[in-house]
Amino acid sequence: MIAATLRLPRHGFTLDVDLALPAQGVSALFGPSGCGKTTVLRALAGLERAAGRVALGSEVWQDDAQGLFVPTHQRALGYVIQESALFPHLSVAQNLDYGRRRIPPAQRRIAVDQVVELLGLGALMARRPDTLSGGERQRVAIARALATSPRLLLMDEPLAALDAARKAEVLPYLDRLHRELALPVVYVSHALEEVARLAHHLVLMDAGRVVAAGPMADLMARLDLPTARGEGAGVVLDAVVAERDTAWQLARLQVGPAGGAGDFSVWARDQGLPVGHAVRVRLLARDVSLARGPLAGSSIGNQLQGVVEAIADDEHPSLALVRVRVGASPVVARLTRRSAHALGLQPGVPVWAQVKTVALME
Repeated sequence: MIAATLRLPRHGFTLDVDLALPAQGVSALFGPSGCGKTTVLRALAGLERAAGRVALGSEVWQDDAQGLFVPTHQRALGYVIQESALFPHLSVAQNLDYGRRRIPPAQRRIAVDQVVELLGLGALMARRPDTLSGGERQRVAIARALATSPRLLLMDEPLAALDAARKAEVLPYLDRLHRELALPVVYVSHALEEVARLAHHLVLMDAGRVVAAGPMADLMARLDLPTARGEGAGVVLDAVVAERDTAWQLARLQVGPAGGAGDFSVWARDQGLPVGHAVRVRLLARDVSLARGPLAGSSIGNQLQGVVEAIADDEHPSLALVRVRVGASPVVARLTRRSAHALGLQPGVPVWAQVKTVALME
């Protein structure tokens, strides 16, 4: 576990957080600009001297009660910022070697060759940073951080300086990091799309404090949180490719264990992934409608039987958000309050959720 209790006065607010983050996967700090996300990251790294305690498992990096403070260069962490900050006079290989050489051989737990393969840098090793694209430079920056064999990787909006195409280039590599290196990542962002794609544990922040924290799927389905507002409202679910219909270029994605009491399936566009491959799917509230029974003769292929769990106001007074439990998983629908009234929706009412679009986040 990554445990941190931090307090630090800032301009306009006081950072005051108590974090308990899992020791594996990606934990995202999410919230509006200026809410304290980067300050938390810098305090974890020892770059900001907040009051409190920081520990990575049994290794304590700060404990004010004991008079203990481990300086940044002695903490086993990697730090990636918005700009790649590569040495322009060094090649990619030399930039990576710079990171590797500062770690004693006995402490080198991550091989540079493994990092090069993981981030797809093999063809770039002899090139200088000024000959690389923005996405390539950021991949090199991540590789240089990993070359130090960190036990924790801190990432401060690493994709913020990239355009949409370069983000799409880098995201699949970030998705592989935690799986193949078993390395915990704390990821700062105010872009919900990135968080939905990468995070397993979510920490929502505002004005220096934690609004909510927990597993990604649970928090995305809560109707009382800021993530339930706007065009990005919806749920993120883990699934596996259960079947491929090559004739129609579709794939059946199974949520929950096969044959389990809480499993169900949705169809999405076939991305060529093999059966059994783990994927993450996103169901946006705007793409889900509700009915009191299954509809025959509909173009919507995903019709899921469920039960209404909760109803909440949306941003506009004409709209409502409805959370439906389908199997063991939540689905959120956005509809007009008039429709909700006409359907007689309230907690406990059985409904059918019609999912128009399933986004495969792969």
